Amino acid sequence: MDWQVYIILCSDNTLYTGITIDVSRRLDQHAGQGGAKYFRGRLPKQLVYLENGHSRSSASKREAAIKKLGRTEKLRLIDSALNQLTA
Repeated sequence: MDWQVYIILCSDNTLYTGITIDVSRRLDQHAGQGGAKYFRGRLPKQLVYLENGHSRSSASKREAAIKKLGRTEKLRLIDSALNQLTA
């Protein structure tokens, strides 16, 4: 399967990182409070980063690596050539 790693900008300006095989469905889940507990009390505003072409394992590893980054590093990643939303 083609797993994706994504970052969402939230209503409180935090950045949420996750993985999925269907980013549109996952965004709908987050918006409808059916996704991660992280979205209780905040809403997803915008998908700001996307990486395609991962296996489940590589997506999980990449998600963990991104979650360890600080906000400034995440913002740099969002503005980088790795972001497939801007390609």
